[in-house]
Order: sequence, then C-alpha cells, then structure tokens
Amino acid sequence: MQTTAALDGDGTDIAHARRLAVDFLTRVQTGHGLPVSQRAMDLAQLVVSELVTNARKYAPGPVLLDLRILGDLVEIVVWDSEPVLPVARAADVGRVGQHGLEIVMAVAQGFEVQREPVGKRVTARLALADDPGGAVSGRPPL
Repeated sequence: MQTTAALDGDGTDIAHARRLAVDFLTRVQTGHGLPVSQRAMDLAQLVVSELVTNARKYAPGPVLLDLRILGDLVEIVVWDSEPVLPVARAADVGRVGQHGLEIVMAVAQGFEVQREPVGKRVTARLALADDPGGAVSGRPPL
C-alpha cells in the first residue's frame, strides 16, 4: 500500500501532509487490517511534519511526500529540489529550534538521505506496532 502527494507550497503543506499521514495509516488499519499503534500514528505525524518543514524551509520548488508500507514499517519519503544533504547538528540544550533532524533520527528505525539527479530524497522508517506483544489500536485481520 502506498500514497504519494505533491505539496504546492501554499502555506498549508505541513498540516496537509500530517492529515495525509493520518488518513493513510487509518486506511492501513481499517482497510487492510494491519495493526497501527497510537504511538506509530503520532510519530508518523511528527516525522512528516519535521521532514516537510525542512524541505519547505531549505529547498526551493516542489516537495513530494510518499508514504508506503514495508512489512511492519511505514516508510516516509520526502523529496525536494535542494541537492545539499541535511546534517544533524550536535546536541546543544541551549539551542532554540533546529532539532528536527535529530528528532527524526531518534524515533526512526531507519533513516537515510540520498542525492537524486535533481534534489534529494529523505527517508525515515517507523514501526507500525510498539512491540510484537504489546497492545495496538488496529483491528485484527479478518
């Protein structure tokens, strides 16, 4: 299962991207019976928000958001037109802001950045369930 959206930069991109993530994971739960924990739902919104915010802040032009299921993971991919790869800054408790990439890397099971022929692709992978034995909010498969 996968969904892709072009974000047009009209100032509502971040909220729109978060809604897309929630709608996608809700369809994964209800339509396909895959368990998705509330934590996964919340973290997906956070990661989408951080990655789209960075793309909007540092890259001119369009942004593409791609969400897909890979086994027991949701893969969040954000493409933008800026070829400069992001770098997480060293931890600094006195710094206000600019912690987004650090946050994404801390919560993701997988993280990578790839330079593309045009721009770059930032990918984060999150577990759908908190742990195999834990409670999840998705309905059981039929």
